[in-house]
Amino acid sequence: MNKNLWVWSLILFFLTGCVDKSEYVLLQSDKNLSKKEVTLKQDYDYVILPHDRLLIALYRNPEIVSETGGGYGDLGQEMQKDGVLVDSKGYVFLPLIKRVKLAGLTQEEASRRISSRYKKFLKIPTVYVEVMNKRVYVIGEVNRPGPVKLDREKTTVLEAIAEAGDLTDAAVRDNIVILSRNAQHKLYMRKVDLTHFDRVSLSNMILRPNDIVYVQPDGWKEFKVSSDNVIAPFRTISEIASPFVTLKYLSNN
Repeated sequence: MNKNLWVWSLILFFLTGCVDKSEYVLLQSDKNLSKKEVTLKQDYDYVILPHDRLLIALYRNPEIVSETGGGYGDLGQEMQKDGVLVDSKGYVFLPLIKRVKLAGLTQEEASRRISSRYKKFLKIPTVYVEVMNKRVYVIGEVNRPGPVKLDREKTTVLEAIAEAGDLTDAAVRDNIVILSRNAQHKLYMRKVDLTHFDRVSLSNMILRPNDIVYVQPDGWKEFKVSSDNVIAPFRTISEIASPFVTLKYLSNN
């Protein structure tokens, strides 16, 4: 019995060793490539993109608003109800001023552009613009992978991971991968080591909207997935053959 167990263990080890475990790890890079440290600027203003949804509020009299502590003008109420969608060409459609191009502008720049358009109709228009769909995506070895809404301008990797339900036991903690795009839409990959305080850089910890945070699986998780894939066909064969083996055993007895 022990001999058979050792034989099957060796077979399993050999078969799992033949499986390319790298196929279970995302965002791999060539080891020969230069490992240049990428540090993105902390001072970053989000640029509005096509298909963003914007909260746009119009204050027709800022003094009245500040005194009462709230109260949008009628136009502001209408525009902020479900947000305003930026179309594929970067335009939004607003009451009175109709089409306005906002893609490529920061929130502050968009506010000024809309405000200048409304000056034709209102004495002192003040506009507030906020992107409603700011989020990052946390995938891999976390308990609740998926999008994480950004309620603040500066959110760290640790905060995003906490929102995603924390790391699983199989997570690699010293090599968190973050994918970002700069203003020229060029893709950058940076890595964060959460196991040593002196290796944590604030500039690398801060996330931008639409960043992707990938937590890699450790070696044991890769081995387990590989071994499960190898064992699965044998398990299926065993389940199919089991009734016939039982029938033969009963007929012989």
